[in-house]
Amino acid sequence: MTRINQMEPWIGEEEKRAVMEYLDSGGWLTEFKKTREFEQMIANYVGSKYASVVNNGTVSLVIALMALGIRGGDEVIVPDYTMIASANAVILAGAKPVLVDIDRANLCLDLDLVEEAITPRTKAIMLVTINGRYPEMDKFVEFAHDHDLFLIEDAAQSLGSRCDGKHLGTFGDVGSFSFSAPKVITTGQGGALITDDKELYHGILKIKDFGRTQGGVDYHETMGYNFKFTDLQAVIGIEQMKKLDWRVERKKEMYELYRDLLEDVDEIEFIDTDLEDTSPWFIDILVREGKEERDKLASFLDKKGIGTRPFYPAIHTQPPYSGVKGDFRNSEYVSERGLWLPSASFLSDEDIERVCKEVKNYHA
Repeated sequence: MTRINQMEPWIGEEEKRAVMEYLDSGGWLTEFKKTREFEQMIANYVGSKYASVVNNGTVSLVIALMALGIRGGDEVIVPDYTMIASANAVILAGAKPVLVDIDRANLCLDLDLVEEAITPRTKAIMLVTINGRYPEMDKFVEFAHDHDLFLIEDAAQSLGSRCDGKHLGTFGDVGSFSFSAPKVITTGQGGALITDDKELYHGILKIKDFGRTQGGVDYHETMGYNFKFTDLQAVIGIEQMKKLDWRVERKKEMYELYRDLLEDVDEIEFIDTDLEDTSPWFIDILVREGKEERDKLASFLDKKGIGTRPFYPAIHTQPPYSGVKGDFRNSEYVSERGLWLPSASFLSDEDIERVCKEVKNYHA
C-alpha cells in the first residue's frame, strides 16, 4: 500500500512548463520582472500595498526587524511555542528574544503574559499566527499602539487565513510569510514581507540588496545584505499562486473531514478552529495522555505506512535557549502532546479515511 507522507510539496505540469518557457526565453534567473509579478500577486491576494520576496522566511523576519530599527540591547516578545526561526531571527538581528507562554485555546501569544514581560527595552512583539489561528487581533494592535511597540506578524503558516475578512499579516506594521517546501504554496525556499508603510517598504528593499537604493549601482546607503529572491523561484511561485484559492478551501475541507471522522476518539483533541477564517496549514491534534502516548501513536501509524510529525518543542527546552527561565506550562503541554497528521493538499478523502481508520485502530 502506498505510503502517505505527513507532508509533500505539490508541483504540477504548469510549474514545469513555466520553468522551461522561462529558461528558453533567456532569463537571467536572478531577481527581476518575474519576481515583481510574483510580489504583486501576493500583495493583491492579501490586500497590502507593498510586498517584497526574499530568500527564506527566517530572513524575512530578520529584515523586518532591521527595517524597524531593532538593534542590540532591544528586546522582542516571542512566543515560546513556535518554530525556532522566530526567536533565532531576533538574535540574528542583534536583539534579545523574550519568550512568553501561549494561550492553549489558539496556540498564540497570551496577551496578559505579554504585558507582564514588557520592560523599558521592549521594542516589538512578534505575533505568530500558528496554523492560521489568531488571538483577538484588535486587542493586540491596540496594545502595541498604546505601548509604542512595533507589531510584527509571523504569518509563515497563515497564507489564506483571515480574521473578520482581513488577511493575517496585514494587522501589524509588517507581516511575514514563508514559501518553504511544506507550505500551502512553495518555491522550495522563500519568504515575503508585506506592509502598507511606504518608508518601511523602501527600507526593506535596501536591506535585502546590500543597502543599495538601486541594483547595480554600488552606493550603499545603509547596512544591507544579499537577501534577494530569484526569477526562477518566482516563475514557480506565480503558478502556485494561481492554485492557492483551491488549496485554501481544500485545507478547510480536509480539516473538517479529519475532525468529523475522529470526533468519537476521546484520546485525542482538536484545537478549536473557525474554518470560515482559518485555512489550516497542517492537520493538528493533541494526544491527551502526553508525549509517550503521542510517540507510540506516531510509531504505530508509521508502521502502517502513514507519516506524522510531532509539534515543535517549546523553545526554552532547546539547548541554545537552555538558560531561559519562566513558567511555560502551555507551551510545554502542547509541545509534548501535539501531532501533525498527513496534510498535503493533494490527499484524497480516501487517504484521509485511511489515516483516521488507523488512528481508531490504535485506540480500539
